Amino acid sequence: MLDAIDKELLKTVAELEGIPKGAYNIRKNGKLLGREVSANINIETNPEGNGIIINIKPGTKGESVHIPVIVSQAGLNDVVYNTFIIGDDSDVTIVAGCGIHCGTSKEQGHEGIHEFRIGKNAKMKYVEKHVALGDGKGKRSLNPTTKVFLEQGAHAEMELSQIGGVDAADRLNEAELGPESSINITERVLTDGNQKAISRNQIFLKGNDCKANMVSRSVIKGDSIQDFYATLDARAKCFGHIECDAIIMDNGRNETVPSLKAGHSDAELTHEASIGKIANDQLMKLMSLGLTYEEAVNRIIQGFLK
Repeated sequence: MLDAIDKELLKTVAELEGIPKGAYNIRKNGKLLGREVSANINIETNPEGNGIIINIKPGTKGESVHIPVIVSQAGLNDVVYNTFIIGDDSDVTIVAGCGIHCGTSKEQGHEGIHEFRIGKNAKMKYVEKHVALGDGKGKRSLNPTTKVFLEQGAHAEMELSQIGGVDAADRLNEAELGPESSINITERVLTDGNQKAISRNQIFLKGNDCKANMVSRSVIKGDSIQDFYATLDARAKCFGHIECDAIIMDNGRNETVPSLKAGHSDAELTHEASIGKIANDQLMKLMSLGLTYEEAVNRIIQGFLK
């Protein structure tokens, strides 16, 4: 079922050595490669046939579901619409991500639109990694969209990473928070060469005592470009914070625009942003311990993105 390229991509984006245990849905080149459900997690193809619906029963605890995507077909731009319905009082982990393997001069891409509906007092951890591999010269594009709706007391923890090889990425994250709900989003992006990545984020704090925290870490190498836009739109008594830090190397370029909108007198919104280079004293310290310049730079970058 899985060839060597499939296994390499699955290990990179989902830390899988093969077919996972528990519920999973593996998509390869726009088609279903394998699927398994559990007693509490059901996966079925949506009526349109262009994605899946994952339904997690209320009260489900400690279970996970893997939904990785593999694109290795030259010239393919795969588009998928996935809906996640997470029942009240559940606590689950969802591991997603897309791996592209390019071996030709033809473009390859993936657009994953994920909608999450998180029930009352439910908790969800969502891990999404994107990577592109292969010796081909074709453009590799990944354009993910996440839309998150949190009911009262719900919590979402989201880890979003682009870890290399992607030529063009345009990410859209949207969230709508109900009363006493919370969301933590951590985004890590590394670009090099002539790559470009855009991240657009819109968080609506609609319920009293809801909380949102977004952290962005960017490393921009070569002639690459990264743009980061984030808006907290507060419409109730709430707390929100944006933290965005970027390291620029070589001829990289970055635009970072955090935005705060307070539509309620008891809204508390904050942000902090920094753009800079790797400090010389950090490099000197590591090199004094025996690391080469390149090893020291890589050590600092990995620590920054961790």
